Amino acid sequence: MLSSMAAAKGPQACSMLFMFWFLVLNSRMLHADNQELELLLSFKSSLNDPLKYLSNWNPSATFCKWQGITCTNSSRITVIELSGKNISGKISSSVFQLPYIQTIDLSSNQLSGKLPDDIFSSSSLRFLNLSNNNFTGPIPNGSIFLLETLDLSNNMLSGKIPQEIGSFSSLQFLDLGGNVLVGKIPLSVTNLTSLQVLTLASNQLVGQIPSELGQMRSLKWIYLGYNNLSGEIPIELGQLTSLNHLDLVYNNLTGQIPSSLGNLSNLQYLFLYQNKLAGPIPKSIFGLTKLISLDLSDNSLSGEIPELIIKLKILEILHLFSNNFTGKIPVALSSLPRLQILQLWSNKLSGEIPKDLGKRNNLTVLDLSSNSLTGRIPEGLCSSGNLFKLILFSNSLEDEIPKSLSTCNSLRRVRLQDNSLSGELSSEFTKLPLVYFLDISSNNLSGRIDSRKWEMPSLQMLSLARNSFLGGLPDSFGSENLENLDLSQNLFSGAIPRKFGSLSELMQLRLSKNKLSGEIPDELSSCEKLVSLDLSHNKLSGQIPASFSEMPVLGLLDLSHNELSGKIPANLGRVESLVQVNISHNHFHGSLPSTGAFLAINASAVAGNYLCGGDKTSGLPPCRRVKSPKWWFYVACSLGALVLLALVAFGFVFIRGQRNLELKRVENEDGTWELQFFNSKVSKSIAIDDILLSMKEENLFSRGKKGASYKGKSITNDMEFIVKKMNDVNSIPLSEISGLGKLQHPNIVNLFGLCQSNKVAYVIYEYIEGKSLSEVLLNLSWERRRKIAIGIAKALRFLHCYCSPSVLAGYMSPEKIIIDGKDEPRLILSLPSLLCIETTKCFISSAYVAPGNWPILLLATILS
Repeated sequence: MLSSMAAAKGPQACSMLFMFWFLVLNSRMLHADNQELELLLSFKSSLNDPLKYLSNWNPSATFCKWQGITCTNSSRITVIELSGKNISGKISSSVFQLPYIQTIDLSSNQLSGKLPDDIFSSSSLRFLNLSNNNFTGPIPNGSIFLLETLDLSNNMLSGKIPQEIGSFSSLQFLDLGGNVLVGKIPLSVTNLTSLQVLTLASNQLVGQIPSELGQMRSLKWIYLGYNNLSGEIPIELGQLTSLNHLDLVYNNLTGQIPSSLGNLSNLQYLFLYQNKLAGPIPKSIFGLTKLISLDLSDNSLSGEIPELIIKLKILEILHLFSNNFTGKIPVALSSLPRLQILQLWSNKLSGEIPKDLGKRNNLTVLDLSSNSLTGRIPEGLCSSGNLFKLILFSNSLEDEIPKSLSTCNSLRRVRLQDNSLSGELSSEFTKLPLVYFLDISSNNLSGRIDSRKWEMPSLQMLSLARNSFLGGLPDSFGSENLENLDLSQNLFSGAIPRKFGSLSELMQLRLSKNKLSGEIPDELSSCEKLVSLDLSHNKLSGQIPASFSEMPVLGLLDLSHNELSGKIPANLGRVESLVQVNISHNHFHGSLPSTGAFLAINASAVAGNYLCGGDKTSGLPPCRRVKSPKWWFYVACSLGALVLLALVAFGFVFIRGQRNLELKRVENEDGTWELQFFNSKVSKSIAIDDILLSMKEENLFSRGKKGASYKGKSITNDMEFIVKKMNDVNSIPLSEISGLGKLQHPNIVNLFGLCQSNKVAYVIYEYIEGKSLSEVLLNLSWERRRKIAIGIAKALRFLHCYCSPSVLAGYMSPEKIIIDGKDEPRLILSLPSLLCIETTKCFISSAYVAPGNWPILLLATILS
């Protein structure tokens, strides 16, 4: 009986034991689930999710079904994939505490702030990609034994690369490029013996390239470009026989290219451009038979390019430009069947271009410009049918333009200027459908161009200048997109075609130094985008079209050395964009217009006419005044009396207004404040309390090197203003700022006033509703760019030409220009600073002095 009871208890005991362990394991699993859930929710709470991609991240659904989450069969989170979801905010360290996580990809978002200190605390992580965000601060210390991929590229990380980087013993991919890292490349990186990809490009690294990199035999990709590395290229790099990509561009590397690089038998891409390398190309380089692209440009390499280049049978791109190579272009280049891009410009090459070049190649780009090449342009350059860029300018090439180029319909950009080419243009050459840029100026070309039909629908730039073309000008060049037309210094005769007025995109027209006659077509004023018009040194007659006064962006007008007559239109120069006028050596009479373009015109620009008036700089005699009848005396007296009364009334109002502009001293709990306003309305509206109340973090408008700016509002009448807090109260010259406060221009942000104590200073500006130019520039249409460029030019012209003394604009950048709701630019003037040497000598300084040709530079920047 006892034995039967024992037998009954045995199975019951086993069953209870099983149930016990089941409950224990189940409770641990539930605890683990809860832990992962809490970590994920904590991670989500630190993020902004405008696209609502994380909308199903809530406890009502199992987290293994959440977007971007991957789990194992046992419901453990192993992957978080949230790349390119427009997520912003700071990254929580909780995501790195997930116990089974293997992959975290948060790349291509808007995440910011510092990286968590425990970012490398996970023992299970194998893949971490935080690239293309806005992270700042240093790379935290630490290491993960199993981590294979670490990508922190294209952020704003700073500081030095941690020495602990060498502890990531399993790392195969390391990309820290596109940050602002400083210091030297740590030697510990050479401990990463499994590393295949090393990218440290686009930082501010200094020092030499460690020779120990030669020990990292697994490396396939080295990208150290765009730093400040110096010294010679280590010969030990020749030991990396697995390497297929070596990029050391844009550094300060010196010495010769090591011949040991010829041992890199698997190398496909060798980029060493923009350094200070010298000497010849090692012959061993031409044994790299797997090379696809070789770029040694922008160095000081010398010697000849050897015929050994024939060994590079699969070479597609060869860039050797901007060096000191001499001798002839190797004939062997003609035998490279995959060669697509050949750029040898700015060397000292001589002799003829290989006659078979292009026949057996697959050329798309050929640039041999700025050498000393002679002979003819080869016939077969376009044999591939893919050549779209042909650049041969500044050589000594001669004879005719090959007829084969006239049928090269793939051509888009052709520059053959500054040679000795001769003959006439073939009828087919003027019908190339895709050419948008054609410059054949400064040659010996001749013949008529109006006897053939021009059908070049893509043409934007055409220069036939400095040749011997003759006859009339064609009515059209077959393009509605023409922006730049230069036909100067030829033998063209006849009238300027009226149909030129239909060139709606034209920005520059040069017809100078020809034999053109007749009147200037009034239709040219229809070219509303025209910036520069040069018709000088011809035989033009008649008057200046009055409609020229309405051309909105005309900046340069040269009509000198013609036979023009009559009076100058009274409104010419009324549009403020016109800053350079030359009407010399014609038959004009009468007085100079009183518009801005003629106010301070140089004497040489109006000489050789029958003109009078103008400023002293014009060198013209004063205009004679007609004697007035006696009754005008009584009218003048009456007007004088009225003016006197007006002056008295104005003086009374002015004095009252000036009282509001006097320096005020105000005391409050923060101490004694001095307030200086430059506008009586502002003085009545803004009080010291308005200024101090605006200095809150929620009102922060912008932050710069000289201080932070805050948006404020008047309690009295809701007037909005910007308060800029200056970091150095002693650096503000009050007299200079007072001058800026008096400036009034529709394209300049008004300076309202100054408020300061013995501890801090605030500068008060007008508030403009809008965005900075840097925020909107990329999305601007041509019309909006033109309007903005004109507005900025008006502001600068006002400061430089109409203010006495001239006012310096200060530091100029797109961030200093506000575009308001009407697309009008408003320039924020930089405050002058007070620089002191030792403790006795102080002087006013400005960070920037505008160049003399600012209108052209400004237009080029904004209109490009």
